[in-house]
Amino acid sequence: MMPKANFFSLWKGLTKSPGAAIYTVNTVSAPSYYCPNPDSSIISMASSSGQNGIQLLLAAEQEAQHIVNAARTAKQARLKQAKEEAEKEIAQFRAQMEADFQKKVAESSGDSGANVKRLEQETDAKIQHLKTEASRISHDVVQMLLRHVTTVKN
Repeated sequence: MMPKANFFSLWKGLTKSPGAAIYTVNTVSAPSYYCPNPDSSIISMASSSGQNGIQLLLAAEQEAQHIVNAARTAKQARLKQAKEEAEKEIAQFRAQMEADFQKKVAESSGDSGANVKRLEQETDAKIQHLKTEASRISHDVVQMLLRHVTTVKN
């Protein structure tokens, strides 16, 4: 019967790189032993292919994580750019609205002075008209009052 392979017989040994504090492990392929049960060699091959499958899955998972991280970073960059563009548009709109408001305020305040002046002129004209009419009919009003006061009725 062939000797059983233990864990240490599968390793070639530890080696230290020059100037490094890390040891690396060099592996050798497992020696082929006679196996009286042929199904056990299939299990051995399945377990090694399972290890390879696990390694492939881990590598695929890491690659997927890198893709997701890249997509997340790109999305954040697009959102930041969109936010900056929106803030720029808002600032332009706000400046335009402020300019329109200041223009309307200037027009209305300018009109206000003109309106006040026009209203003063109209008021003065009406006062002058009332004085002219009062002086024109004042003699007739005094005569009518005197006549009604001096007339006695029974």
